[in-house]
Amino acid sequence: MQDDDLRASSNIDDRRGMGGATKGGLGIGVILVLGLISWATGIDPRLLIGGAEMVAGGSAPTQAVQGRQGTPTDATGLFVAKVLGETEDVWTQILPQQANVQYRKPILVLFSGVTSSACGTAQSAMGPFYCPRDQKLYLDTSFFQDMQRRLGGGGDFAYAYVIAHEVGHHVQNLIGLLPKVQAAQARADTRTANDMSVRVELMADCFAGVWAYQMNLRHRNIDDADVRQAVATASAIGDDRLQQEAGRGAIVPDSFTHGSSAQRVQWLTTGLRNGTVQSCNTFK
Repeated sequence: MQDDDLRASSNIDDRRGMGGATKGGLGIGVILVLGLISWATGIDPRLLIGGAEMVAGGSAPTQAVQGRQGTPTDATGLFVAKVLGETEDVWTQILPQQANVQYRKPILVLFSGVTSSACGTAQSAMGPFYCPRDQKLYLDTSFFQDMQRRLGGGGDFAYAYVIAHEVGHHVQNLIGLLPKVQAAQARADTRTANDMSVRVELMADCFAGVWAYQMNLRHRNIDDADVRQAVATASAIGDDRLQQEAGRGAIVPDSFTHGSSAQRVQWLTTGLRNGTVQSCNTFK
């Protein structure tokens, strides 16, 4: 993927190397242990950390953390800023056209190890995520190295896909989907709630594909090899593949929260082929 023509965003909160305030006083050691438990059991690490914070005194307010604001100058930070800038330019153009909704640019928080968010503690074991409460994206760029070593993915377009997926959740929030799903999940049984989560994640995959389609129209900067990188990454992070690698025995589709490898590839490529919000209705 060529990024020379991409505009670098200044909507970056760079907390790398700063450490991080945590809610309820959890230490980094405890958080790392919870991350390992999450990887072994498939339980969302945010749930484990949130429960531990409650036990440790989670009523304490999360301390505000603010890093360096603006466009980073190091190679990795600048790459992230360019991808974010292109998501801003694409969605600012197409979201009003295709969904009659104005796009509001999110802040992307770069951190290392652990930091705080309005959704609780952010730590690297959780992977990148979007917090709808503060409308920020959280990314420890060591996840890119994890993609190469553990998940068999990698390459600039694959990394861009990961960022664009989280931006896709922001788009879902802006169009009102996330609040509706979260309200429905609160009333649903576990199996139904997981199914809703899968549909949300697959839609974010599709939105990442929509972004890539539109970016390529603007810059002609991705090729078949780039697409293969992203597809390989989507396949590597499917719930079925992760359950197999965790060695938990039989694959349990009812416990999926992000979708199977085949589903993630299907919806990413759906967005890549069509380039429209309407093509990404995973709830239909």
